[in-house]
Amino acid sequence: MFPMIVPGHDVNHPRPAGLRLTRRQFFGRSVTGIGAIALASLLRPSLHGAGGAGGLPGLPHFAPKAKRVIYLFMHGGPSQLDLFDYKPALRERHGQELPASVRGVQRLTGMTSGQKTLPITSSLFKFAQHGRSGAWVSELLPHTAGVADDLCLIRSMHTEAINHDPAVTYLQTGHQQPGRPSFGAWTSYGLGSANQNLPSFVVLISRGSAARPADPLYARLWGSAFLPSNHQGVSFRSSGDPVLYLSNPPGIDGPMRRDQLDAIGELNRAQHARQLDPEIETRIAQYEMAYRMQASVPDLTDLRGENEATFAAYGAQARVPGTFAANCLLARRLAERDVRFIQLYHRGWDQHYNLPSDLRLQAEDVDQPCAALIRDLKQRGLLDDTLVVWGGEFGRTTYSQGKLESTNYGRDHHGGCFTMWLAGGGVKPGTIYGETDDFSYNVAKDPVHVHDLNATLLHLLGIDHTRLTYRSQGRDFRLTDVHGQVVKGILG
Repeated sequence: MFPMIVPGHDVNHPRPAGLRLTRRQFFGRSVTGIGAIALASLLRPSLHGAGGAGGLPGLPHFAPKAKRVIYLFMHGGPSQLDLFDYKPALRERHGQELPASVRGVQRLTGMTSGQKTLPITSSLFKFAQHGRSGAWVSELLPHTAGVADDLCLIRSMHTEAINHDPAVTYLQTGHQQPGRPSFGAWTSYGLGSANQNLPSFVVLISRGSAARPADPLYARLWGSAFLPSNHQGVSFRSSGDPVLYLSNPPGIDGPMRRDQLDAIGELNRAQHARQLDPEIETRIAQYEMAYRMQASVPDLTDLRGENEATFAAYGAQARVPGTFAANCLLARRLAERDVRFIQLYHRGWDQHYNLPSDLRLQAEDVDQPCAALIRDLKQRGLLDDTLVVWGGEFGRTTYSQGKLESTNYGRDHHGGCFTMWLAGGGVKPGTIYGETDDFSYNVAKDPVHVHDLNATLLHLLGIDHTRLTYRSQGRDFRLTDVHGQVVKGILG
């Protein structure tokens, strides 16, 4: 791979010295050494302050409770009614029409907007209270129930988005339309990296066991958009090299690779001297990171040092690369190495039909590994400063999509209310925050919007969400746009 040439510039014929400088060149050269300082800061971590290598000056804004995030994203929209939001009174209304007064003016997707009837559907699954908090948890999640007192359940999440791509994009970038940086990219940009041998933002993807097509995941969900490109997430693969081009090709050894990078670096620095494009500095830093990852990533992904008790805790699938269990174990190893943002995607939670069977399979995939991750982080002293987030892009409807049968039903997308949980990283454990109405269709108490959640997560990382901004196309952008309030009721 070779560095790209920036369009609009001829690297073979630099501008004559007598020509006027562009505005970018003027400001770049007038503040002598700023470009060099920025480049040095990327390559010499010792120059940085508390925010970590590559972080912004002055960040964190205040003492953080969390140093890193593990985001467990259940892609497709888990059913809050069948997992966490216990509504026993619905059994008496089972099969009845959803009252128009409850439905209100909320939008329906095209998949159920044309249904002649919207029959209320109670959950087939049993619920029980767990821990000192008395949290109601479905029988589908017995291991998660065992760590209930470590969790903060938010049952009053809500979003305007009702389809997968806008909803996921909204939750993870603060906007329903593509083109904004992801949460992980914002975190990397603001706080930098605490480990110079691994990316500050790593993505791990697993496919669920439910026998249905999984909705697509796009790389822009972990992209950096207009932020410097070194802040985008690095997606690890489950087979072959964990990262593309990690291994040297035949005939290339370590010293040869080092010589190549040094030569490419000289060319890039010469190009930067002419063009003063900050993305060239980013490119140099990315080449250097790739070189260091050749040693750090194989050590990270080699699980042979893990003991049998650890594998037993995460479950049998922890030995199978690419499974959610294996990725949870890998997430703990990344947290140990101070990777700033670790994003896990588990696909297949879109139960429009066959929910009782498919949701059971999905829950089996994640239940034991999630609980094991919480316990593992806790016993290693990492949970206190690691923020763990679990949830999907929205919830599911209280009515059945399609025909309601005695032992089978489906649920459509629902943004009016859904459940997420947090653990560690300054969150108040054993907390149940927010309530829904008797139908789990609307938020009844303490609503938490997508922007509120993101503002709170940033707060736990020591970031004032209103002050982490980036100027692009003539305006300042931020993860929470112009919205968001910190949810103080869940802070420890």
